Amino acid sequence: MKLQRDIPLLSCNTLAVPASAQFFVSVDQEKGLRDAVQYSQRHSIPRLILGGGSNIVLSKDFPGLVVRLSMKGIDILEQTSDNITVAVAAGENWDELVQYSLANGWFGLENLSAIPGNVGAAPIQNIGAYGVEIGTVLKGVHGLDIESMSMRYLAAHDCELGYRNSIFKGALKDRFVITRVELELSMHDAPVLTYPALIEALGEQKPSAQNVAAAVRALRGQRLPDPKRVPNVGSFFKNPVVSDDAYTALKQKYPEMPSWNVPEGYKLAAGWLLENAGWRGYEGQAELAGVGTYAHQALVMVNPGHRPGAIVMKLADKIAASVKATFGVSLEIEPRVY
Repeated sequence: MKLQRDIPLLSCNTLAVPASAQFFVSVDQEKGLRDAVQYSQRHSIPRLILGGGSNIVLSKDFPGLVVRLSMKGIDILEQTSDNITVAVAAGENWDELVQYSLANGWFGLENLSAIPGNVGAAPIQNIGAYGVEIGTVLKGVHGLDIESMSMRYLAAHDCELGYRNSIFKGALKDRFVITRVELELSMHDAPVLTYPALIEALGEQKPSAQNVAAAVRALRGQRLPDPKRVPNVGSFFKNPVVSDDAYTALKQKYPEMPSWNVPEGYKLAAGWLLENAGWRGYEGQAELAGVGTYAHQALVMVNPGHRPGAIVMKLADKIAASVKATFGVSLEIEPRVY
């Protein structure tokens, strides 16, 4: 295990927060992961498992061991005339996997094009876009159970996937480290076309997987900045769910407010709430200088000044308080905060 000390993490998180790790190790095999976890246990130091860094806010320097998952590899496990099951290592880039699958005639991921981050984080966040979630193709995950220090397999139904949620954010949070993800993809080009904006973007084009992927990339490019150019972690707040009574009161006051009926009540568009609270294109001043919100999407917080995570969180708190005061709706942060 090649352990490093006092390593800058700015290049390891897409928000470009200039935090550092007391100890750092990159692991490309399951044995290396086990060794790193056991090292942190022996020395009683905090541990942070890091993938692509696209869904994390480092609020301060990390006083322990940062373990970066660098496993690579895509293996075919089973193939029929209709489906193919592949095992993808956690360190593979998600969007590169989408492009690779399309190039090989494997379908089902096209709606999830251009999502930043690595494969290992996809089930944790239950990534989704334009009418598709990873749960539609997830067969299961392999990983290290830290409590028993053994490798385990969890089938998709055991992952307890929900809206931007999973068992890895709940009962298995900080206990299970995903090392491989199994996906069952289709050999037939039959993309999901249920999202109105995607249908509109396709226009008269043939609804093929390649065209859907291109349309999704164009749509995402219009509303989400490339983290390589403008540091961000995508949507900073989850779409909130409110009770029937709260929804009725809001809808009477704001009839144009977008919403979706869900089992728990009504889901509201966080982006609309932020937009109508005046946060789109905000540029921080004074202590908030260098952070802000994207000019084309209020839901995306940006950090062009490479400010510390504590400053990012001050802006997040200010935005959440503003939305609460304006609409009476509480917002929940989507990325993990350390």
